[in-house]
Amino acid sequence: MRSPLIQHIRLAHSSSRPYWKKNPHLDQIIRVDHAGELGADRIYAGQMAVLGRTAEGPLIQHMWDQEKKHREKFEQLINEYRVRPTVLTPIWNVAGFVLGAGTALLGKEAAMACTVAVETVIVDHYNDQLRTLMQDPNVDKEILETITRFRDEEQEHHDAGLQHGAEQAPGYRALTELIKAGCRAAIQLSKKI
Repeated sequence: MRSPLIQHIRLAHSSSRPYWKKNPHLDQIIRVDHAGELGADRIYAGQMAVLGRTAEGPLIQHMWDQEKKHREKFEQLINEYRVRPTVLTPIWNVAGFVLGAGTALLGKEAAMACTVAVETVIVDHYNDQLRTLMQDPNVDKEILETITRFRDEEQEHHDAGLQHGAEQAPGYRALTELIKAGCRAAIQLSKKI
């Protein structure tokens, strides 16, 4: 009979994803994307809390459902690749909900402006990650496909926000620039902390 420790070691080393050979950027990519998808999930939860019973409710629900799937996938990858999540997770949980609900309280246009701002930063962020990962000849194709698919869905959210009146939000330019700056700061912090 083998000891539980020996069995655990064998299982760890027989994983389909050898953690000792992964791209040096992968931990950071998975950590920050996990944090970002958590934030997006909470933003849409906040928007639904305020606008869920309005004409925009079904659109917000659709986008939220996609974000929930994104979050689930990155939770899976966090475990699969043994990546430490950001310690800022509780902050992003609250901040995302407050941002979503707060902009929704300003009106549907402000909620859509929030979506446009966040998704602008996220699409750029995912494109940067894809460029980084494609430089690795041994890149995990599943990771590339996942980030590509999520990037495309985030672009759809951005476009839907524009189609649903984002630019009519009071102070659109200032609001979106402020939200973009916050998103960029959250990305940088989540990469390291």
